[in-house]
Amino acid sequence: MPGGSPPEIPARAAALYREGYAPLVLPSGKYGINAGRFSVKKYESGSFGIKKIDAKLIEGRYETECEFFTDVLLESGVPPSAVVPEARATYTKQNAEFSRLAADARGLEIKSALLCCKSFHARRCLTYYQLAFPEAKILVAPVDVYGVTRDGWFRCAYGVERVMGELARCGQQFKDDLLNPIKEYTGV
Repeated sequence: MPGGSPPEIPARAAALYREGYAPLVLPSGKYGINAGRFSVKKYESGSFGIKKIDAKLIEGRYETECEFFTDVLLESGVPPSAVVPEARATYTKQNAEFSRLAADARGLEIKSALLCCKSFHARRCLTYYQLAFPEAKILVAPVDVYGVTRDGWFRCAYGVERVMGELARCGQQFKDDLLNPIKEYTGV
């Protein structure tokens, strides 16, 4: 799971874990590079499958996205032994790179993975995780958040902003990253 604050993302990962689709869960993220701290102010309330949450109860309780995601995972039935945390990344490429480092530090050989992320963020996430884990087959388990869905994103200004913003970031970021792959992982 690349970083973020929507609790629906770790809730989806926890459900997939409980259903036997993955033996481990790797939450990644410090906080967004532009934010400079972890924040959930976007949420008046939400649900992550177990209980309702209120942003006022969460704000200030967590230092990192990883810490928040880990708490949701634990409260959703994932045992601590199944969580491989990464709490340094501040942007998507780092989420993938530092996740690789966390997996390597544990001696994990990742052959396949499910990538739980915001649905509109999926293309960028998948590309970076494929660069970091070129030997792995990675499938995306997208999660709709903020009311932005595959079928309706273009019906509201917020959805258009999020999806078109991702499209622009893909074009801006991928050119250099694809021409100069993550050498320490690919050896190329």
